[in-house]
Amino acid sequence: MKKWIIVIVVLVLLGMFGCNKYNNMVGKDENVKNKWGAVESQYQRRSDLIPNLVSTVKGAANFEQTTLTQVIEARAKATQVTVNADDLSPEKIQQFQAAQGQLSGALGRLLAVAEAYPDLKANQNFRDLQAQLEGTENRITVARNDFNTAVNSYNSTVRTFPNNIIAGISGFGQKGYFTADKGAENAPKVSF
Repeated sequence: MKKWIIVIVVLVLLGMFGCNKYNNMVGKDENVKNKWGAVESQYQRRSDLIPNLVSTVKGAANFEQTTLTQVIEARAKATQVTVNADDLSPEKIQQFQAAQGQLSGALGRLLAVAEAYPDLKANQNFRDLQAQLEGTENRITVARNDFNTAVNSYNSTVRTFPNNIIAGISGFGQKGYFTADKGAENAPKVSF
C-alpha cells in the first residue's frame, strides 16, 4: 500500500511538472502572437498613413510621378500579403518581409527624389511626410526586435530538455525570425 502511495505521489508531481511546462509554453506562444500583432499593427499604421500623407504632399509637390506611383503600388502589394499568427514559419515571414521590403525601397526612392528637388525639400508638407515616415520605420524596427526577442525566448523554451518532449507531444514547433533583407549588409550610397 505504501508503494502505491509513493507511485501516485510521483505521478502527480510529474503531472504537475508537465502541466507547468506546458502552460509556460502556451504563455510564450501567446507572447509571440502578441508581438507579431504589434509588428502587423505598425505595418498597418504605415499602410494607412502613407496615402494620406502622400495626398497632402502631392497637392503641394511637383516631382517625379513615377516615384509616387511606385510608392502607391508597393503599398498596395504590401497590404495584400498577410501572415497568420498561428503559422509564423520562416517562409511566411520572408514572404511578408519581401512585400514590406518593396515598400521600404519605394519610400527610399521617394526620399532620394527630395534631394534632387530643393523646392520639394523646403515644403513643410514634405518635411512632415519625412518625419512621419522616419518615425513609422523606427516603430516597425522596435516591433520587429520585440518580436524576435519573443521568438528567441519561445524557441529556446521548446527546444530545451525536457520541454522539447512536452513541446513535441503538444505540437509546439519553432517560430521564424525576422531577418535582414538581402543586401542590407551593404551601406546605401548617397551622392549629391
